[in-house]
Amino acid sequence: MDRTEQTPLPLCAWRLLRLALHLLAGVATVATVYPLIDVRRRLALKQRWSRQLLAILGVRLDAQMVGTVAGSLFVANHISWLDIFALNAAHPLAFIAKAEVRQWPVIGWLAAKADTVFLLRGSRGHAKVVNAQIDALLDAERDIALFPEGTTTDGTHLLGFHAALLQPAISGGRPLQPVAISYHEADGRRSLAPAYVGETTLLECLWAIVKRRQLIVRIRATQVLPTAGGNRRELAHAARAAIADRLDLPREAEALAA
Repeated sequence: MDRTEQTPLPLCAWRLLRLALHLLAGVATVATVYPLIDVRRRLALKQRWSRQLLAILGVRLDAQMVGTVAGSLFVANHISWLDIFALNAAHPLAFIAKAEVRQWPVIGWLAAKADTVFLLRGSRGHAKVVNAQIDALLDAERDIALFPEGTTTDGTHLLGFHAALLQPAISGGRPLQPVAISYHEADGRRSLAPAYVGETTLLECLWAIVKRRQLIVRIRATQVLPTAGGNRRELAHAARAAIADRLDLPREAEALAA
């Protein structure tokens, strides 16, 4: 890391303190305000809170989400725990997340109260339950997002896209919206700091982000994919190709999962 890009330790400490206070404020808002307001206002609060979180961490949002359609299934590449908040800052969504996220301190509770559907990986029976929840949200004209790689990468490549959770969008004829996520240093170089991969812990990943003087998260919606009468494997391949092209990454990947 270039010394000029490091955040001074006092500023790191200040960011962490502000983050802790922001999380507590989020807990208080969800516990006291959420039950009293409608979905539209909840989404607005979620977006504002997520934008504030990015600002606290020194992450600048650069999002282009023009052309998205209400009631769409968003699919995105997955790099970091920060992806969820970056996407919510750009366009508030419900999410499909791995069940482990529910166990994260504070963040897991907030996610559960903010319309996150938790998926128990490797369980086909639970996948059916999740599909039913996705279908209900889409029928209510809610946008919902998932990470079809099933795990994170460092952002320099894409894994194969799992296609099973695309079925509710196909069955309901709902649009499929691919979204490309990338993280960059202030000078535009791709950054590995936010990558939550391998044996990296949540705290280690957070510290890597906080130490950067500034990061930029770029979010780009690609062209919407119609799903009526489509094949989920073909749609998963098309969504992955659209994201790979937008990120200027190779299209090749390991075989798609069912």
